[in-house]
Amino acid sequence: MLASDTFDTAPSAVPPAPPEGSAAMQAAATLARTPDDKAMLRAAVELTRDLAPARGAIFWPDMLISAFVGYASLAGAILAQNGWAMAAFALVSALMLYRALLFIHELSHIHKDALPGFRLGWNLLVGIPLLTPSFMYEGVHPLHHARTRYGTAEDPEYLPLALMKPWSLPVFLLTALLLPVALLIRSAVLVPLGALVPPLRELVWARASALAINPAFRRRPPEGAFARMVLWQEAGASGWAWFVLGWSATHSWRPLVIALGVIALGAVLNQTRTLVAHLWENEGETMTVTGQYLDSVNVPPPGWVTVLWAPVGLRYHALHHLLPSLPYHALGEAHRRLCAELGGGSTYARSNYPGLFPLLGRLVRSTMGAR
Repeated sequence: MLASDTFDTAPSAVPPAPPEGSAAMQAAATLARTPDDKAMLRAAVELTRDLAPARGAIFWPDMLISAFVGYASLAGAILAQNGWAMAAFALVSALMLYRALLFIHELSHIHKDALPGFRLGWNLLVGIPLLTPSFMYEGVHPLHHARTRYGTAEDPEYLPLALMKPWSLPVFLLTALLLPVALLIRSAVLVPLGALVPPLRELVWARASALAINPAFRRRPPEGAFARMVLWQEAGASGWAWFVLGWSATHSWRPLVIALGVIALGAVLNQTRTLVAHLWENEGETMTVTGQYLDSVNVPPPGWVTVLWAPVGLRYHALHHLLPSLPYHALGEAHRRLCAELGGGSTYARSNYPGLFPLLGRLVRSTMGAR
């Protein structure tokens, strides 16, 4: 799951416990103690073996077209002569750059040799220009899938939002507006200063170098080949940040302000998706794979709007937790096979939901019950 970075964007590191016996607490306990459905787990593996390879013929055009349309629409928003045209271009740009950016999720799962050149190409075209290089998710997101970490205090991408106070949700959502400026400050100021001040460098790495929502998460120092990759990605992002700021100072701040607004819109959209990626009902207990699956969400077809707010396979987020290494373009077929094999009354069907707003409503009701 892609979420906000660790500029303390989450409302609280330790949520207040809901009243004993509340519906939210009972749901959390039920999920934490769910035994594994071995038939479902076996079917998930056996029915999808042929879908495992990542296909460059899908990855490359999808990413390139998304980035091209996103940047072209951003240029349209910058050059627009009236407010309606600017808004229309900005909306298209936000949606397409959001889609292009979410390939970072795929990069955190696919083998480094699976798609030659894709990681480099994505970083040069998307990650560095948007100040979100792939190292900010690689090495972080896999912790969210670790069997003994999911839903615990050691999970960088989990907060028991359903058990928190109602005001936590709007705070969680609106802090995404700060993300573009925070990323700009990070690359333009904190990283260059950190090169001169080791304690600051260590702090920035530990606290502001990961896409995570758990403010208690501290990232360990990079090592080996990964450390070398971090070095050139950091240098690229800082160089780009300084170029953008220098050009803006000598020419016009308008393009930068509009770009920051577009990126902020995409960040809020992603934060909204994050709110419904899970049920967020675990209180920190270690969960079975089936428990993790039931705490996660699929929003399968026929709804087409889901493609906009949960692109690049993220509409099948629960299925992704069953099969983390399955590429995004295979998830739809995997879902169809599992539905046909296991049926509507199965454990698998219990994580399928009709849309965004019913899920948001469920989450809001859960927080109301936690007061």
